Amino acid sequence: MASELEKKANEAFFEDDFPLAVHLYSQAIDLDPSNADFFADRAQAHIKLNNFTEAVSDANKAIELNSWLTKAYLRKGTACLKLKEYHTAKVALETGASLCQNDSRFTKLIDECNRHVTKESNGLTNSLSTNGAALTVLPTRTEEDERFSHASQTHTDTSAKPRYRHEYFQKPEEVVLTIFAKGIPAKNVVVQFGEQILSITIDVPGQEAYRYQSRLFGKIIPDKCRFEVLSTKVEIRLAKAEDINWTSFEYAKDALPQTKNIPSTGSHRPTYPSSKAKKDWDKLEAQVKKEEKEEKLDGDAGLNKLFRDIFQNADEDMRRAMTKSFVESNGTVLSTDWKEVGSKKVEGSPPEGMEMKKWEY
Repeated sequence: MASELEKKANEAFFEDDFPLAVHLYSQAIDLDPSNADFFADRAQAHIKLNNFTEAVSDANKAIELNSWLTKAYLRKGTACLKLKEYHTAKVALETGASLCQNDSRFTKLIDECNRHVTKESNGLTNSLSTNGAALTVLPTRTEEDERFSHASQTHTDTSAKPRYRHEYFQKPEEVVLTIFAKGIPAKNVVVQFGEQILSITIDVPGQEAYRYQSRLFGKIIPDKCRFEVLSTKVEIRLAKAEDINWTSFEYAKDALPQTKNIPSTGSHRPTYPSSKAKKDWDKLEAQVKKEEKEEKLDGDAGLNKLFRDIFQNADEDMRRAMTKSFVESNGTVLSTDWKEVGSKKVEGSPPEGMEMKKWEY
């Protein structure tokens, strides 16, 4: 049955009917999800359709199932090359070449990776001096870029509707993605980082696996990325490879590159001519933050600051408990224990000697 579907998928592939091939390989995978060849062959069909992100995901799955499958490394390297993930492609190709030393396809693609890596490195040093600042020269979009399909530029989610809500925010040095998945065991979460690819799988027994795959807006440093599975969410921290502002989480053709000028002196702070002694801005900033942290307020202002600090450092359940108890008690009760207030209405508790009354309109 699965072998018959594989045979039909192979026939469709050789007849250049790649969408049908993907469909048939997918049916074979449903019947035999532990067959690494099915994933590797579907990766090849995705490459023919310019679905490079999906191809990388399938190749990774094939390698996970069979680390000796050379064609999986070849297809991962090919797809990563198309996505301009040259370092990731090179690692995959070199691994495949070590398993199949007489295959010239690996050597050819590794040479191509080396050329791109060298060109990319030279591009970083190619800058124009403008008013004492270095302006990075961005590479011109090639025809190869224009042939990328829409599927390779946006994320794919194999379920009809995403089961988990997600959102992101960013700092100068990292982007943080939060997936609100409650009560998921850490062993059921797999996160893979590429140079510009993020792949997330949440596979809970008895449920359809949730997959999120995305080509990211900017490049990241895979070795410095990390994730943590918490009681109510999965938090993923992506270390930026460049100090730029991401205008979106996912890559898009029409997204404008956000560059940051780097002063030629090596300092990230602008300097201005002045006859006065130079100020230590880092020290001044640290002093201001310290004063803000140690600031002591009286009365209602001090109480509000205390509540703000508690709320900011609380987890999601504590925040829900604080909000629910405060609203339902008309501001007379503030609880941080969700187990205590989550299943019942919080009654008001006015201070001693005072009476609580409802407003009438």
